[in-house]
Order: sequence, then structure tokens, then C-alpha cells
Amino acid sequence: MPNIVKNTTIFSLFDLIAPHSCRGCGRTGEILCDCCKKDIRKQYINICPICKAQNPTGTCSNCSNLPPTFIVGDRDNLIGILVHDYKYYSLRALAKPLAEILDQTLPSTDDPVSVVPLPTISKHIRERGFDHTFLLAKKLAKQHPNYQISKLLIRTNNAVQVGSSRSERIAQADQAYAIKHFARLDPNTTYLLLDDVWTTGASMQSAVKKLRQAGVHKIIIALLALSRVD
Repeated sequence: MPNIVKNTTIFSLFDLIAPHSCRGCGRTGEILCDCCKKDIRKQYINICPICKAQNPTGTCSNCSNLPPTFIVGDRDNLIGILVHDYKYYSLRALAKPLAEILDQTLPSTDDPVSVVPLPTISKHIRERGFDHTFLLAKKLAKQHPNYQISKLLIRTNNAVQVGSSRSERIAQADQAYAIKHFARLDPNTTYLLLDDVWTTGASMQSAVKKLRQAGVHKIIIALLALSRVD
């Protein structure tokens, strides 16, 4: 694993105007260098976010109700630091390399794919200055001509889950999403639900439930990081 040199940096004006340095190794030139991308990929072992069993195909035999799920890596590793910097330091330039790494974990298909980002709380969008999940979805959709981005889900509440207990998160998430009015659902399309981190999984499982209730059968889940803390 590369030496992580900037995970606690507080950004200054100089950081904004100076050339990017790699968030993994500190090398000047790119916000995430090719070597660090390769290191993240080398560490990749897909696991089920519920039972934590190794899950190379994305489909867990122990958790049959969960759609095929693909996660880049553990939140305690470099990928977790990148997600933190992307969200909380508003490093939008990380969206492209994060999308590229995520894309490499997903199965290839020529079928139509609709990338559905889990909606971000409006308060967080205002605080960060951008919708980090939607931007990631845009970058991911650009990787393939058969991908398109869809704001199929809308938020029905703005409850903040940070600091909530597991039971509170589940209750909040169950009421968090709805299918957009007049949305057109295609039975031949795979709906790729996208989020940054799986913590309890309440949000993602609520989104899956809403899509299934709307008649969607072809669903896959894509995430950047898995948190080991419930």
C-alpha cells in the first residue's frame, strides 16, 4: 500500500492554485497517480457487505435478497481516505479516478445500464458546494456508451444518519426515498444503484426495496467503500 501523506491536510489557498499532488503517495502531477490506482486494484477482494464473506461474482449465496453488489475496498484503506477528501474537502477532481476504479470492479455488459445515484441530502449539497454522488455517477456513466445517468430516486426526508444508531438509521432510511413521479422504467435495463459508503446498508437496501416495489428486477449495487462499523 502506498504511503498516505496528506490524509489530515487542511487545505489553504496555495493548495487550490498549486499543481495536484497524489492523495496516495504525494507525487506531483495528478490527484491520484496510476501507481496508486493499481495499488487499490491489487487490494481489491469483493466481499458481501452484510455477512462479509468473499463474494467475487457480486452475488452472495448467504444473502440471497441482496442484488449483485460490488465494492472497491475497505473504508480503513486508501479508498476510504479518497472518499473522505472527495466529500469533505470538495476535491471534485477525484470524481474521475474514483469512477474509473469503481468501473473496473463492475461486470461488463452490452445491455443498457441506468446509473441511479442515491440522492444526497440537500443540506450536504449546500455545505459541500456540489452533489458528490451525482458527479460520481456522471463520471461513471461516461465510461460506456450503453450507460446513462438517471435521477430515478428522490429524497422524501433529509434526516442526517451520522451519529444515529443502527435502528434509527434503518427507520430513517425506510422513509428516505421514493420513485420519481412519471418515471419510465424499462424491463430490459439494468439499474445500477450507486453510493459512496456502505455503513449499515440501510439507505441502499431501502433504495433496492423502492425499485423492486416499482417493478424493477435487474438491479446491481456499486459502492466505493465498506465501513466495518455498524
